[in-house]
This record gives sequence, C-alpha cells and structure tokens, in this order.
Amino acid sequence: MKQLEQMYEGKAKKVYATDDPNLVIVDYKDDATAFNGLKKGTIAGKGAINNRMTNYLMKQLEEQGIPTHFVKEIDDRKTVVKKVDIIPLEVIIRNRAAGSFSKRLGIPEGSDLRCSTLEFSYKDDDLGDPLINSYMAKAIGAATQEEIDVITDYAFRVNDLLKSFFKGIGIELIDFKLEFGKTADGTIVLADEISPDTCRYWDMETGEHLDKDRFRRDLGDPEGAYKEVFARMGFTEAD
Repeated sequence: MKQLEQMYEGKAKKVYATDDPNLVIVDYKDDATAFNGLKKGTIAGKGAINNRMTNYLMKQLEEQGIPTHFVKEIDDRKTVVKKVDIIPLEVIIRNRAAGSFSKRLGIPEGSDLRCSTLEFSYKDDDLGDPLINSYMAKAIGAATQEEIDVITDYAFRVNDLLKSFFKGIGIELIDFKLEFGKTADGTIVLADEISPDTCRYWDMETGEHLDKDRFRRDLGDPEGAYKEVFARMGFTEAD
C-alpha cells in the first residue's frame, strides 16, 4: 500500500490518502490541545501511545462484535483504517460525575451516578461542539433515528467492555468520547481513537488522574500518566 497526499490535519492526527480509495493512513501526533484549541502544548510520546492503545482496544472490541475502522498498524504512529464519513456527533458516555457534567449540573466531581449517561455533542469546532439531543440531531440532518439507535447501542456496549477491561488493570473509566463513521457501503463503525486523550482514567485506589486532565488542568507530568496506562495494559516502549 502506498501513502499519498495528506488529506487532513486535526488537533491530534494527520490523515493521508492511499492508493486504495477505501483506506487511509492515520498518523498520530504529540500535539496536545484543550478548551477547544485555546490551550496548546506537547505531550512527548503520546502519539505512539495513543496509536497503539487505540489499535489494541479496537481489536478487542472487534472480537466482541463492535465494528471499527481499524485495519492494520504500520508502525508506532501510523495505522491503516477504513475511510469513513464521520457522523457529526461526539458521543459521550459518563459513569461518574466529572468535567463539564459536574460544572453544568453543580454535582461535585467524583459523585456516583445512578446509571451511566449518554450525551451527544454536535461536531463543530467553530461552535464549540454544543450539546444537542437526538431530536435536534435528526432535525439538522446529523443522523437518522436508525443511526442514533445503532450508535447508542454500540456506545453502551463499548462502555461495558471498556469498564471491565480497565477495572482489571486497576483503572476506573470515568467517562469517554466516541466517534462513529459510515463506510462506503453505509456500515456504521467505531472510528477516531480510544486513549487518554478521549477518556478519563482514574486510579482505582488513589483517584490519581491518568489522562489528558493532567495537561488540561496543569496537574503535572502528563507524559507519566499516559505511560502508566500504557504500561498497565502490558506494553513497553520496546514492544
């Protein structure tokens, strides 16, 4: 497979065309952003960690019947994925109150929730990815009811699988963001990434933050947090 021209560059990744019209190459960067790009920096090594962690987790999800865009890992930072049209909804699952959820509702961070919740944000950086509900998503053409039903089912299944996985390595999955896309034949698949960039991970014993909040909130040593999750998953830098 041949890498062709760069198609897109986002906050955390570059995407390249290939000589197969149904496949693209994703190249993970060390760049870090927060607050819709207002805060910018670098987390050394995070591109490689996020790439390899995402690929590992997506393969695990595929084995449990969740279709994903993953095809093949090329190297530490690059992966071949299916080309998809991203459904313009960020899907946020919350297992415990934290972040913007706590701020919006006045619920102390870390509070238990009676059940896991799902939120949709409209994917638009210029608008600040505003929260919307399923009726609004249908009204603006972001997704159909059938697509929303499939996404919702997949999101909660992913949550159950990831919670169980991370519990096994002493990490509580507080909340996380997913994105979904449609392949050329219209199949809905999990896309984007699953990493400390997109998930809140707290150590189950100490409550230590092991995710991008260490960068976002100036808690210090974000590189160490990413490496800690990576190591608990059984990876070493030499793998």
